[in-house]
Amino acid sequence: MGRSKLPINKIENTTNHQVTFSKRRYGLNKKDYEIDILCDIALTLIMLSHSRHLSHFSGRKR
Repeated sequence: MGRSKLPINKIENTTNHQVTFSKRRYGLNKKDYEIDILCDIALTLIMLSHSRHLSHFSGRKR
């Protein structure tokens, strides 16, 4: 049996919202790095948080 699909809703609680964003940001950075290494391409990831803080990730230095 597979997992059931969960509905995607906005997180209203500010603390939970920030924690989820932080975890997702880490996971996206990890995936960006993996794709950069595996495919030998340059990727840049730019994110703007709810509080207007800029986060960026650029792959390995060439």
